[in-house]
Amino acid sequence: MPRYKLIIEYDGTPFAGWQVQAGLPTVQGVLAEAFRRFCGEAVQVSGAGRTDAGVHATGQVAHVDLAREWRTDTVRDAMTAQLRPHPVAVLQAERVPDSFDARFSATKRHYLYRIVNRRPDLALDRDRAWRIPQKLDAQAMHDAAQRLLGKHDFSTFRAAECQAASPVKTLEQLDVAQVGDEIRVVTSARSFLHHQVRSMVGSLMRVGEGRWSADDLEAALNAADRTRCGPMAPASGLYLAAVSY
Repeated sequence: MPRYKLIIEYDGTPFAGWQVQAGLPTVQGVLAEAFRRFCGEAVQVSGAGRTDAGVHATGQVAHVDLAREWRTDTVRDAMTAQLRPHPVAVLQAERVPDSFDARFSATKRHYLYRIVNRRPDLALDRDRAWRIPQKLDAQAMHDAAQRLLGKHDFSTFRAAECQAASPVKTLEQLDVAQVGDEIRVVTSARSFLHHQVRSMVGSLMRVGEGRWSADDLEAALNAADRTRCGPMAPASGLYLAAVSY
């Protein structure tokens, strides 16, 4: 069966996450239904990352096996038509070997978290960023973030329901930069724990407020204790930006 790699963009606001859940709208579910309408097949769309409810993607990667060979532009354009009106788009389809697996072949996942640091409410970016009205020090956040780089036990930033076999992960990038009134947190690793990115961003927010120092953030990490984590940032600001292979 021909295997296709898909690059997918979506607004996670109306979905209960990526993974199919009975009776709930999910990104994986609407993709499978779109393929059913396109080629009459019941297919499994396997993604590189299982984003939570409300989390967005600009570069989610998935693979799917189809019964017959299709031109890649036909797959892309047919899915464009069949996905409407859902806020999901297949940006690219590529024929790949059967050995390719969107999840297990990935070498790095890249996430973006958007904070809008202003007092007025969000109009255009509602449900697409975290508005924080009090002034944040983005440079202090960036400097503190470097304490989290490397291989650590990230239990402090791990959800209670996380199913990962180990809390030890290697964080390769955690950069914080301010562009106008937006603070962008960019992070990369081979894999992340459940809620790790949102938990790290919430803790960095405390640094930006001046309530924590870089030493406080490092102490929270070293405690390997979920109760030492800052508030978890909302899902609306998080984007799966890209996946490397």
